[in-house]
Amino acid sequence: MPETQALLLNLRECPVDQSELPAYDSAAIEEAGRVNQEKLLEEAVAKARAAGLPQVRTVAAAGVPATEIARVAAERTVDLIVIGTQSRNALAGLLLGSVAQRVVHLVSLPVLLVT
Repeated sequence: MPETQALLLNLRECPVDQSELPAYDSAAIEEAGRVNQEKLLEEAVAKARAAGLPQVRTVAAAGVPATEIARVAAERTVDLIVIGTQSRNALAGLLLGSVAQRVVHLVSLPVLLVT
């Protein structure tokens, strides 16, 4: 039986329209975001290994969350996506939508939603 592997993905959502933002140092912001992602992923790997998952890989990405999750899942041929959901009521979820809902519609593999 093959050993269980985990792929931990951390996404930074990129602003869609930057034309109305004031001038800023985009390179510094991008670097700070990348450094923060790496730190979060290192912490997550330590927790996963402490929980008994010896095979843990990581991916740091930026973009539209649902699209990036689907892209990484396809590229890495994962068997299952586990994604957290915000604890809002069902009506708010239906009206506002969510990343988790979009992922469910974009992929053809099982998605485990965790609240």
